[in-house]
Parts: sequence; structure tokens; C-alpha cells
Amino acid sequence: MVLSNKFSALAALLVLWSNADAFSVGVPSSCRAAVVTKLHAKGGMDAYSAQMAAMAGGSTLPAPTADATVVDKVAAEMLDSSRGQVNAATASSSGAVSCDISALQASQTQIVENIKSSIPDLAVKPDLSVTSGGFTIAGNSVTLNAYDAPGPANVAWMSDLSIDNTMSSLTIFNGPLTNVPHLISRCVVPNNGDTLHFFLDFRPRAYGAYDLRDANGNYPGPDTLGRKAFEYSGARKEFESKFGTEDVVKFYGDIMSQLEGAVENPGLGDDRLPELEKLTRGPLALDVTMPLSAKNVGIVLSAREKAASLWLEWALDSSHGHRPGAPINSQYVYDSKYKINAYGVLLDVYVKLFGQSEGEKLAAADSGPIDEAYVGGGS
Repeated sequence: MVLSNKFSALAALLVLWSNADAFSVGVPSSCRAAVVTKLHAKGGMDAYSAQMAAMAGGSTLPAPTADATVVDKVAAEMLDSSRGQVNAATASSSGAVSCDISALQASQTQIVENIKSSIPDLAVKPDLSVTSGGFTIAGNSVTLNAYDAPGPANVAWMSDLSIDNTMSSLTIFNGPLTNVPHLISRCVVPNNGDTLHFFLDFRPRAYGAYDLRDANGNYPGPDTLGRKAFEYSGARKEFESKFGTEDVVKFYGDIMSQLEGAVENPGLGDDRLPELEKLTRGPLALDVTMPLSAKNVGIVLSAREKAASLWLEWALDSSHGHRPGAPINSQYVYDSKYKINAYGVLLDVYVKLFGQSEGEKLAAADSGPIDEAYVGGGS
């Protein structure tokens, strides 16, 4: 269909918006209604109705009663929205939060579908999944789709987690057959409020003494650690050469530079960061809190998609596989201890967010099995 003018574009967009399956995945009707509310508030509904009548009857477009500059502005705003998400000026705070989280959840669904289509042996684990309504957090429904892949991609655990109006989180732990970094990508809107917390991390598969990094980014040398300093330095260099490359470092930097009003939370080198956090975080971890705005949500959404794409590229690259024998066994031993520490970190995060009882339940579900032997590790 050729869109001859902005009224045609606007009409087509509204038709798409009214059809959730055609336009996006998982966007609630309240979000779609926000677009109509916004257009109506700006005087554009008459133009829309006239165009619908013209399209249905094959007649020429009558002169619109709405101010053309107003309709132009609304059309441009809608065309510029990469996910069809629009913040209605008159929407309530809870409605805006619902739309923002729905956009992140819809994007995460697409990310997971892409991973599933690229890794054929990635299989759902129904006994460890949580269906919508299986339990709730602060009255909001929790959904968790759990997966693993025992084949070459060797995914030990993938958790596709969402909490209505509250959180969208993707966790991927790799099995011991590869040295591909784990991925943590989590967005939270605490207490249905007006802030967004974003955490993104590629977690190295070997100990690089990242927990000992000081505020200036320096690591202790042989005078402090002896010969172990060279071992840890070697692990850091391997991570940097394969995964934490200049392009990936720039990717992280670009995220932070684009976000509006973002404040970095304590990171590596900051004494306020808990010990387990220091032990499990990667050197590039991004942990920020920002105002909940359409622009910030869009930037975070794109960053999460890019991060998942990078992880998938690495997971499908056979050069990141370990040689059979000792390297796999050593990786399994390291991963097993790491997952225990990672669970401890997640437990602390979720208890602070959701309280002791619900935090414990959610951390146990999101962490998955501690023992990774079922995906090919040693015993």
C-alpha cells in the first residue's frame, strides 16, 4: 500500500495499532488506547474518521476538520516510535509504567524467539518454568520460561522472566563446554514508580581478580598476589581479546552517554558494593537508575537487543569451545562455585526489591539448578 500523505500514514498506523498481533507482541489494549486518547486530545480523530471512510468507500479524502499541523505532529511522533509505544500525556502513572514494561517484555520475547530459532536444541524445561499467575509479586503476575541446551551451544540455564508492571529479566548461564560469558539483562520499575533500574553484564568464565580492582581501575600485581597475578592478568586479557573488545566497550559507553538523567550505582572498585557482587560482576557491568521516560526505555530496549545479539554470536562461534578433557572439568568446577555466588547476589537483590518471602521465592526460580552436570559438565 502506498501512503500518499500523512493522513494515510496516520490511518494505517492506527489500524496496525488496533491489531496487537500485527503490530507488536504482548502490548496491552490500555497502551493502544493511549494512542487514541492522545490523538483525540489533539483534535485528530475527525481526520482519522474521514480517512477511514475514504479508504472504505474509495472516495477522495475530504478536507480534515483538525488542524493539519497538529495531525502532522502526531503522525511524525507515531512514525518515529520504533516499537509503536507512545506515552500519552494524559495517561496515569500506573498506565505509563504498564506500557513501558510491556514494551520491554515484548522486546525480550522477540529476543528469546530469535535465540530459540538459532539454537535448535534449546528446549523448554516445564518443571522449572512458572506460568502466568503461578505466583505473584506485590500482586503482579510472574511468568518464567526456563530453557537449556545440552548440545554445542551448551546453555546450562536460560531464564526468560517477567513480572507484570514491574520487571523484565533475561539470564543466560553457559555450560562448561565453552568459555562464552554469561549474560544478565534486567530492567526493574520499583514500586510502580517513576524510575527505571537497568543492569547489564557479560560475566567472564574465569577468575580475573575483578573484585580486587581499585577505584582507578588498577589491579594488584605480583608484589601483592605473587605468581597468581600473572594467571589473573591472563584471564583478563583473554576476556578482553575475545569478548570485552573495543567495540563492546564502546557499546557500553554509548548506552550511558545516551541515557537521560542516569545515575550509576556502586560498581567494581567501590567499597559500597557487597563482596558477592564484586566476585560475580564482569568488568563492564552497567548498573544504573534513571527516570522512567520514553527515550530511556527505547535506549534500554535497543541495548538489551544488542547485548543478546552479541551473546548469540559468541555462543554460535565454535572457536569459543573448550578442548575435551581438563579444560572442561576446570570450567565446570569454576562454574559450579560461581552459580552459588550468583544465587547469593540475586537473593540479596530480590529481597531488597520485593521483601524476604517473595524475594526468596523469586531468586530460587530465576537462578535455576545450581548443579550444571546435566548439560555435560564433569562430576
